[in-house]
Amino acid sequence: MTKDQIFEFFRRLAEDNPSPETELEYGNCYQLVVAVALSAQATDVGVNKATRALFREVETPQQMLELGEEGLKEHIKTIGLFNSKAKNVILLSQLLVDEYGCEVPDTRDDLVRLPGVGRKTANVVLNCWFGQETFAVDTHILRVGNRTGLAKGKTPEQVEAKLEKRVPQPFRLGAHHWLILHGRYVCKARTPECWRCKVADLCSYRKKVLEKPKGRSAKA
Repeated sequence: MTKDQIFEFFRRLAEDNPSPETELEYGNCYQLVVAVALSAQATDVGVNKATRALFREVETPQQMLELGEEGLKEHIKTIGLFNSKAKNVILLSQLLVDEYGCEVPDTRDDLVRLPGVGRKTANVVLNCWFGQETFAVDTHILRVGNRTGLAKGKTPEQVEAKLEKRVPQPFRLGAHHWLILHGRYVCKARTPECWRCKVADLCSYRKKVLEKPKGRSAKA
């Protein structure tokens, strides 16, 4: 894509959804960290179902420690890899209590020190809570970046680096939300719904599905 095409790409996505947000539910920064950590290899819908009751009970790292690992497991047992995730959430909560005064740090270097928090999770927290222009590359963004030609790369890190260089203002803050939502609901993995894509003419994908398959329902 050219610079002009990239600008138009995001302009259309922004016009369609002016204030994009994560679909994870949370009430404060700590809960956001926990929700994103739990969302690895799980759906936002599934995480939200598990955390609604949890977050009514737990709002701080100290409260999580008081709940304990077994208590946490009871809340999140419907989420994949819940045993290891519960262990990490307890460990990261302990670190926040011991070294950060129960406050979530606002730098990537400090965030990735937390057990279970990788670069993607850190980028989500920095973007959603601290308002930093970060690009959290998940499977959706990796696919959309490569498929459209917006940001090609074999790894999330490569795609993130391309996005850092190519995404223009005023779209940098919301870019990763638009790309995730686009990948989740339109540019799907198995069959991209190009027939209703607002940026299809800007996309370099050669196998566009420009006609809606018969009998297929789609989100309007």
